[in-house]
Amino acid sequence: MKIYFGIDQLKKRLNSPALTIGNFDGVHLGHQALFKKVVELASERGAHSVALTFDPHPLQVLRPDNPPKLISTFEQKIEQIERAGIDILICLPFTMELAATTATDFVEHILVEALRIKDLVVGYDYALGKGREGNIDFLKKKGGELGFRTHVVPAVVIDGMIVSSTNVRKLVSEGEMRKVAKLLGRYYQIRGIVQKGMQRGGPVVGFPTANLRINSEDLCPKPGVYVVQAIYDTHCYGGVVNIGVNPTFGDQELRAEVHIFDFNRDIYGHPLKVNLIQRIRDEKCFSGPEELRVQIHKDVEQAKMILAQEEGLEMACQHS
Repeated sequence: MKIYFGIDQLKKRLNSPALTIGNFDGVHLGHQALFKKVVELASERGAHSVALTFDPHPLQVLRPDNPPKLISTFEQKIEQIERAGIDILICLPFTMELAATTATDFVEHILVEALRIKDLVVGYDYALGKGREGNIDFLKKKGGELGFRTHVVPAVVIDGMIVSSTNVRKLVSEGEMRKVAKLLGRYYQIRGIVQKGMQRGGPVVGFPTANLRINSEDLCPKPGVYVVQAIYDTHCYGGVVNIGVNPTFGDQELRAEVHIFDFNRDIYGHPLKVNLIQRIRDEKCFSGPEELRVQIHKDVEQAKMILAQEEGLEMACQHS
């Protein structure tokens, strides 16, 4: 997949591509349905399949005091869009100037004049331009005038719930990782660089951990202990993670402490990916290291039982 940061980076004009446009935060099954339709339409005509997105997320610019917690990093978004089979990803810098662009100008100057689209694929509730004036009726009308077809993909519904970034965020904040996985089509993943912690995991408690800092802008799952799959250097390992502040030792910083099974390597300063599979308990304050050690031993045994029954773990690792 080729990636362009701005339309001016395109080395040559596109030839009647099929295109979808959106923020694609999380690249959930609803987004994947859009990409599938784009790929199908492009393949029928031997054209390029194109996704147009924005960075930063528009609401980070429009609502800087209350921006949304993002489901995925920009890196994760790129990976998932490429996995969907899209040929070209165009990322437009989102600015207040772009936000003020009318729907007519956006369609005429960007989609038609610059990108020369033939097929436009949008979701059932999509709208673009200043004040979201460019709704589906508008897009169909402009398409008829300017020579492109507008295709509307219906909502994807899983277990009675519409697949949306809003619903994914809600479920993540509730710790409902099984339901989140259904909406994403994969496990929810957190990533980070392994930090030096307080050095208590191995020497004091008996369970060494890899510590990841959780930033305030990150979408943080509900605090507690989760069964996980840890991915390091293309290898997958089972594990458990405590997400929280570790109240037993009176800590204050929110972080993820990952105990990786059958793993004994120094990975400080290295990247780690963690797939959250299932939440198994709340974070608790214990009387001391011994009581905590006993509980973690129980957590590990429960996690290993869950992992042994989990289907498709290897496939999930290959796609993480």
